[in-house]
Amino acid sequence: MLEKQKGFTLIELLVVIAIIGILAAIAVPMYRMQLCKARITEVTYSMGNVAAVLATYHHDNAAWPPNALSDAVGIRNTLGISVPIGSKYIQAGQVAGGTGVITFICANTGNPDVDGNSLTLSPSTASEGAIIWSWTAGAGFPGFLIPHR
Repeated sequence: MLEKQKGFTLIELLVVIAIIGILAAIAVPMYRMQLCKARITEVTYSMGNVAAVLATYHHDNAAWPPNALSDAVGIRNTLGISVPIGSKYIQAGQVAGGTGVITFICANTGNPDVDGNSLTLSPSTASEGAIIWSWTAGAGFPGFLIPHR
């Protein structure tokens, strides 16, 4: 008497492998982009913290800091806030003297268009005295990664 063999045919296995390959081709680039967005979020969060303290400084002194704050020590000593400049995702950062423009350079984000490129947060004062912040990025920085304007 012949027994029926159990298992999968070669065609069934190839179909499953093809489906897994298609899913991986879609999922891996999306995962990398989400990872890059998360790393940029760390940079923008740090910039937002500096902006909040800088706005308080402007409110208290009726002016932006007169001298450029070009490193974490200068920002900490002048504004009293610790910033992870030189950390894993922030290569460099500064606050421009007299204007309050905050510029950070991204690093290790996993996206070559972002690494080494800058994000800038620029203040402007509305007629009633409110400070309005606007984001810009260096040339080549993907537009969809720039924070809300």
